[in-house]
Amino acid sequence: MTLKEPLPVAPGTDDARAGQPHRATPWPEARATAVSAGASARAGRAPLGVPLGQALGQVLAEPLLALTDLPPFDTSAMDGWAVAGPGPWAVRGEGAVLAGQASAAVAADGEAVRIATGARVPAGTTAVVRTERARTEHAHAEHVPGEDAVLHALREVVPGQDIRPRGQECRAGDELLPAGTVVTPAVLGLAAAAGYDELPVPPRPRVEILVLGDELLTAGLPHDGLIRDALGPMLGPWLTALGADVLATRRIGDEAEELYAAVTGSAADLVLTTGGTAAGPVDHVHGVLDKAGATLLVDGVKVRPGHPMLLARLAAGPARPGHVRHLVGLPGNPLAAVSGLLTLAQPLLAALTGAGAEPPAPPRVPVQDEVHGHPYDTRLVPVVRRGGRAVPLRYTGPAMLRGIAAADGLAVVPPGGARPGQDLDVLDLPWPVAEGAVPAQGACFT
Repeated sequence: MTLKEPLPVAPGTDDARAGQPHRATPWPEARATAVSAGASARAGRAPLGVPLGQALGQVLAEPLLALTDLPPFDTSAMDGWAVAGPGPWAVRGEGAVLAGQASAAVAADGEAVRIATGARVPAGTTAVVRTERARTEHAHAEHVPGEDAVLHALREVVPGQDIRPRGQECRAGDELLPAGTVVTPAVLGLAAAAGYDELPVPPRPRVEILVLGDELLTAGLPHDGLIRDALGPMLGPWLTALGADVLATRRIGDEAEELYAAVTGSAADLVLTTGGTAAGPVDHVHGVLDKAGATLLVDGVKVRPGHPMLLARLAAGPARPGHVRHLVGLPGNPLAAVSGLLTLAQPLLAALTGAGAEPPAPPRVPVQDEVHGHPYDTRLVPVVRRGGRAVPLRYTGPAMLRGIAAADGLAVVPPGGARPGQDLDVLDLPWPVAEGAVPAQGACFT
């Protein structure tokens, strides 16, 4: 197993695996490693053509190029009259030129014809005169059927006015949007106007979740040393919100061979495990990775909670020799697992689906209150936003979910802590939240 060079041991720290050199990676470097891993796995993944109605919220895998000129022909920008040459103009007696008609009409100098917004302008048209800026008159006070009418403009007519010329917005082949653009409703409209029936998007990364532990219950109240599995119900929807296709959530006992078979037999792009990453008697993740010939990219992160998390590149399976797969090992404590999810899994998945775009930097928000930090490690603290500030919450122990359940983000607290008003990066959660009052649990002022 390929390991990173040991990092210097910070004073007062102990390695999570007894007897081993301290390898914990600084939090920013761990995130960057996850991004690099996702980008390398993205290479060679052919984009999928997805119908417009299914592409909302995904990203463009390739630049969006115009398939035609927009508009594709000269069109009228207003309801009115298509006129040729200087006025006044003789009004042609035939019907108006309407949108959607493939009219081959040709305008002769001195003539005017009714035209609707969006209709193709007849060849030879000098300008379009809006209905409200023109008047017609007849030779007699009472109109005689078949009598010629004359059109007068009420304002100066400028050649080309109220005509959208062919290619005004773009020419065929122009780049409309770069790869990596999020597909919004407006993007769907632009793509449809440009002639697309489907859009190229990266394939959704496939994720398999392996929840480890003999002590976990799937129903009922905790009893006799058994506890409820909080991660199984949480991780699948969370990963789906991050754009992943969750193949399965499997529960595996504390058996190394069962875990080895699940990891090596998985067809997922990312295998996510919970627990088993430390040095306890039933912590088998490191041994399984070693036996599977995996390359350990991150082995522990200088972050609290969640420091025993890890990231590994798995050997390609025999069915898909070129398939780049990864494993993220999350700690078993719930909030520590959330820390690992946002530190390693989220940036890896973002890079895997980002079509070359750099992941956006987290927003920086001033923290309302003082936040105590770890002497040497980064700390992730659940916060809510109120009045443009991040308010730290209580219940932030590694095994607690009450804080994160009320939060709309996690503040990244540097070693040593943060003072009131200090700007901190805030990792957003992948679901909409409304800014409002601090939850009943209250803010944390310690």
